[in-house]
Amino acid sequence: MPEVLHPVVVQVVPVAVFLLAITVTAEVAQLAGVFDVAAHALARRSHHRVVLLWLTFAALAVVSTIVLSLDTTAVLLTSVGLAIARQTGIAPMPFALTTLWIANTGSLLLPVSNLTNLLAVHRFEDLGASHADYVRTAALPALSAVVATLVLIAVLQRRALRGTYAVDPPADPHDRVLLVVAGLVCLAIGPMFAVGWEPAVVAVGSAVVLLAALVWRAPSLLREVRPPWLMAGAFVLVAGLLRIAQGEGLLDWLAPAVGSGTRALDLLHLSGASAVAANLVNNLPAYLVVEPSAADDVRRLVATLVGVNAGALVTPWASLATLLWLQRCRSAGLRVPLLRLAAWGALCATLCVTTATLAIR
Repeated sequence: MPEVLHPVVVQVVPVAVFLLAITVTAEVAQLAGVFDVAAHALARRSHHRVVLLWLTFAALAVVSTIVLSLDTTAVLLTSVGLAIARQTGIAPMPFALTTLWIANTGSLLLPVSNLTNLLAVHRFEDLGASHADYVRTAALPALSAVVATLVLIAVLQRRALRGTYAVDPPADPHDRVLLVVAGLVCLAIGPMFAVGWEPAVVAVGSAVVLLAALVWRAPSLLREVRPPWLMAGAFVLVAGLLRIAQGEGLLDWLAPAVGSGTRALDLLHLSGASAVAANLVNNLPAYLVVEPSAADDVRRLVATLVGVNAGALVTPWASLATLLWLQRCRSAGLRVPLLRLAAWGALCATLCVTTATLAIR
């Protein structure tokens, strides 16, 4: 049993620590007004054209997802995008759909972009691949998935993206010192993650700095910072149970289902099976279940990540980001037809998983 649980401690616990710390970082940044000010500044510089506003907001969503993880985009940018749409009088669906889909399909580039990526880093190291190797292998698939997503949204929402808006939405007032500190921290951690600093260490450091700034400048807001203790605990528990099952050989029957090899069809088989698994159970346990059958080659690991990240768009439970997004939409009064969302999601997942998998080199 200790031999089985050792990988959980080495691989999963740092990911749980990162989840807690990056959530605190993102929530303090949101309380400081970083996302609000950034989004409204983009709105004022879009020349009153809806399509330019959408494109600049999409760029912000991509950066947020890559640097601060998909859950940050789903939780924080959804509210900002819907508020901008309401204040400018334009249709909210393109902005809502962008935050949901980019949160998932845009989460391939860096290990910190998705918890599944962080889990995979340990396997990359076992194969002798560095952090830079991961980024190089994932770069083209990541770009392909983002471009495919935005093209599809532009087609599906083409009517809503036409025309202009007359109102320049103002940002809410914020404490300037706290805003500057939070903005600088968000700008700093991106390069740190990109060059391969230990994600949990960077996230904990940024959380400590921002919590100290919050206590200094706005201590009353401290109670609004809510680390996801339950989520992190459940993640470690599920990972531990799956590792025990794998150690006992209870999941050996899955190997034929995901295939083998690194030809294009082999990788499509793997990414497709991973996407189906993510939509059946959830992307995190799906990755942990498929990983042993894909851990023999860097390209197979990336194909697995393509499937569980970009493919988790059909069922609401496929990704935690989708559940968080739905809650934000309902809170803002936006009703999303789930059957239509599932149909659109299946189309986006198929397009993005196929495109990104074929881009793996």
